[in-house]
Amino acid sequence: MAEAVLIDLFGLRRGSQIICLQRVLRAPGLTGSLGDSEAPFLCVMCGPDPGGENGDEQNRLLETVGGLQPLQRRFEIVSGPCEAAVLYAIKQRLDAEDVSRVKIITPVPRRAIMEAFVDQLFTDVYRFEFEELQVNTEGKPLPRPMGKKPLSAQELEDVRSDIETYLGTLPGLKGELTILKSYLIPDTFIHGFTTRAGGISYIPTLSSFNLFSSSKRRDPKAVVKENLRRLAKAAGFDPEKFHHIKTDHASGVWILGKEEPECYDGITTNERGVTLAALGADCIPLLFADPVKKACGVAHSGWKGTLLGVAMATIRAMLTEYGCNLEDILVVLGPSIGPCCFTLPKESAEAFHSLDPKCVRLFDSPNPYVDIRRATKVLLERGGILPQNIHGDSSIHKDQDFTLCTSCNPDKFFSHVRDGLNFGTQIGFISVRD
Repeated sequence: MAEAVLIDLFGLRRGSQIICLQRVLRAPGLTGSLGDSEAPFLCVMCGPDPGGENGDEQNRLLETVGGLQPLQRRFEIVSGPCEAAVLYAIKQRLDAEDVSRVKIITPVPRRAIMEAFVDQLFTDVYRFEFEELQVNTEGKPLPRPMGKKPLSAQELEDVRSDIETYLGTLPGLKGELTILKSYLIPDTFIHGFTTRAGGISYIPTLSSFNLFSSSKRRDPKAVVKENLRRLAKAAGFDPEKFHHIKTDHASGVWILGKEEPECYDGITTNERGVTLAALGADCIPLLFADPVKKACGVAHSGWKGTLLGVAMATIRAMLTEYGCNLEDILVVLGPSIGPCCFTLPKESAEAFHSLDPKCVRLFDSPNPYVDIRRATKVLLERGGILPQNIHGDSSIHKDQDFTLCTSCNPDKFFSHVRDGLNFGTQIGFISVRD
């Protein structure tokens, strides 16, 4: 059973909206389900200013459902300047109710358009069921049953444009967009680490500057794309030349320009104007820069990737592909979980203890505390990176925000450990300037 019913009247003329709404509510079986004690949340989707100057049309819509008393607390008419605005407002209401199963009742000519909007504004967390009203855009019955007509390329582009334009008007949440930078990396490169402020993501654990969309979370790609657009504008890079790692929690590296692997935790390039990004929500986003050869790289280093040597694997790719020298490579460790909050079962923590006993606290306990930042620094130095070319040691650079523990600082950072499965994601990014 649907947890919400959305009646789409957006494309209909005002007089036709009443006719269609009455037809829907009088349909066999529907009124009964809407009128029971566990009635689903009901939204009626209208176009701009459904009430006119005097609100007459909206009053008539309200009167149409007025006889269904159980709906009074769970019925809304949602209108807005464009379809994206209306559907985004409805999405916010669904998320506030923690609703995932939605039935959309829409005129036949609008089904393909509604499906396109749903595809852009929702993820696989939601389950949609469509029911077609056999009426035209004037609300008149069709002479015979008709199926949906596929959207043209231009119509699909119009849907995307509508969404992008609307999302671009939304205010940033949780304060100003903030980019954390390292003094170690010269102006030859554009670089930084994001915090959770300044984006449009509104779901609590994803708000507000989430930069990764997952089919298992409620933040769609369109919202993440708008957050990225704002970051690109603030940092000065081209969002159309942007690549982020495809996490495997291992040590694979993609050399940009070569065939892209299915999964990888490091990327390198010497192309100007191309931005690379490493995701992080407790794992370390690592940035690599060689100002001599003008090459750069990123890596995602969780505890598994740390032990598998993803940092040095990325550096070796820079040495091999671009002729870099170890003494020229600069490495910055971005925000990650600290040894104050990160534990592993003792059998997993043993590898870190073997690497350096100082990487583990309370080693004799069933779940010792592990310092993946220290372990990364140890491996970098053993691999030949000069200590002065490593920035982000939380024991030395305590004045730098990006050395703070992600789990301990909910106002600044996202954290998988702290927030559970529906966590947001920050990034570290770098590019060689054009």
